[in-house]
Amino acid sequence: MGFLSKRVDRQLERYQRELIETHYREVENMYRQMRGWRHDYRGHIQAMKALAAAGDMEGLKGYLDQLDTDLNRVDTVLRTGNPMADAILNSKISLAHSRGITVKADAHIPVGLTMSEIDLCCILGNLFDNAIEASMALPEPERLIRVYMEMKGTQLYISFTNFTAGGKLKKTGRLFQSTKGDGHGFGLVRIDKIISRLDGYLSRNSEDGAFTTEILIPQV
Repeated sequence: MGFLSKRVDRQLERYQRELIETHYREVENMYRQMRGWRHDYRGHIQAMKALAAAGDMEGLKGYLDQLDTDLNRVDTVLRTGNPMADAILNSKISLAHSRGITVKADAHIPVGLTMSEIDLCCILGNLFDNAIEASMALPEPERLIRVYMEMKGTQLYISFTNFTAGGKLKKTGRLFQSTKGDGHGFGLVRIDKIISRLDGYLSRNSEDGAFTTEILIPQV
């Protein structure tokens, strides 16, 4: 049993490293897009000045509409108050939007948390990846992920809800069955291990075609 436990721990550690590397690549890609837009800022200003000087109000309006569309693609759509949470959530929201998934997010948390950034990255990244995967089984108009984060006293509260195809999910022990294979299973186990180590609380519920995960993590 000791050998098997160590083997699973090694697999979990490897999966965690790969997950964090993936998240940071997604974050870097998002900020690369933002830097590119800022680089073009002066050119946009000059173009709009030229349109205004020529009295071309329709052309100016069309240019502004185009810029507004571009900005919505690269802007950080969520500001939680915590830089790491902002980076992970915004990269995942951008990924979800690119796959036709609507995201409704409301998050307000302190700049400084007692939990590590690695733990926060693993929890939020896994929750979002699982929600995105489940959403892709639905027709595009039905794809929706709800995210809510706030401090409840001295505890960080995290809630993720997504809709699923096929109604209520089947549960095996403490975990719901996965259709994604080992990687998905390791993600769920990794979340459980982190929450347990931090003396937190975790609840998973599948009802009426919606899957919800709720987490409380002490911050004292």
